[in-house]
Amino acid sequence: MHISEIFNRNPIAYSYELFPPKSKEAAEQLFATISDLSPLELAYVSVTYGAGGSTRNLTHDLVVRIQEETDLPVVSHLTCVGSTRDEIKSILDTYSASGIDNILALRGDPPQGQGPFEPVDGGFRYAAELVEFIRKHQPQMGIGVAGFPEGHPETPNRLHEIDHLKAKVDAGADYICTQLFFDNNEFYDFCERCELAGIRVPIVAGIAPITSVKLLKRMAEVSAGTRFPARLIKAMQRAENEEHQAKVGIHWATEQVRDLIDHNTKGIHLYTLNKSNATRQIYDSLGVTTTRGLV
Repeated sequence: MHISEIFNRNPIAYSYELFPPKSKEAAEQLFATISDLSPLELAYVSVTYGAGGSTRNLTHDLVVRIQEETDLPVVSHLTCVGSTRDEIKSILDTYSASGIDNILALRGDPPQGQGPFEPVDGGFRYAAELVEFIRKHQPQMGIGVAGFPEGHPETPNRLHEIDHLKAKVDAGADYICTQLFFDNNEFYDFCERCELAGIRVPIVAGIAPITSVKLLKRMAEVSAGTRFPARLIKAMQRAENEEHQAKVGIHWATEQVRDLIDHNTKGIHLYTLNKSNATRQIYDSLGVTTTRGLV
C-alpha cells in the first residue's frame, strides 16, 4: 500500500520502527515483538538500514518477511552511504520486484570513525538527490524523508536546514518523519517553519520511550543535538531502579503522544528498539485505534 493512501485512510497514522536482527534467535524474538503489537493495528512499520549499508541484505530479508507473513504495510530505509547510483538502482529494482511500495530515503551516517560524510564515486551527496533518483526510476513508490525538529547536527543555520528539507520535498518526497524529540514545542515550531517554507506533505512525529537512565545516556551519545528536558532527567534520576525508570519514561512518552493527538498530528512514529512493551503500554493507556484496512 502506497504511503499516501495510508495517510488518507488514517486520521492519524500510528507506526513503529524496527532494526534487522543479526541472528536466527534475534529474528524469532523480533517476530514475537511484531506479534505482540499486531492487536494495535498500527498503520505501517519501518525497517532501518545500517551505517554504510551494513545491514542491506538483512533489511531486505526482514522487509520481505514482514510483507509475506503479516498484513502490515512496510517502509524500508535506504541511504546514500557506500552505494553508487547503479547499486541503488539495483536495490530499488529488487525492492520493486519484492512488492515493496515505500522507501524512507536518507543520506545516512558514515560508519563510526570515518569522519564527515563523503559519497563514494558515482554516489549521492544529498538525500534530495536520492529522492529524485527514486522518483525517476521507481515513480510508483512512496518516499519519506527525515526531518530534524531540534536542528540537523551538521546544519547550524536553521534557515538553511529548512531549505534542505524543502529541496527533498520538491524532489518528490511524500511525507516527513522526524528524528526523536522529548519536547513537543520543538515539533510544533518545526511544523510552523515547514508551513512557512511551503512544505505541505504530512509530518510524522518521532517518539522514543526511554526505559532506563542507561538508555537515556546511550541516546545522548548517538543522537547528536537531541535535547533532554531537565524535568525528564530529574524524574529519571529520582526513580529508585530500572523498573521505576521505565514507568517514568513511558509516562513521559505517553503524555507526548496524548498531546500530539490533541494537536491533530498527522502521524506518530514509535522508535521501539525492537521491544513491544513500552509501545503497547503507551497505546493501551491512550486507547488509540486506527482505520488500517478500511476504505
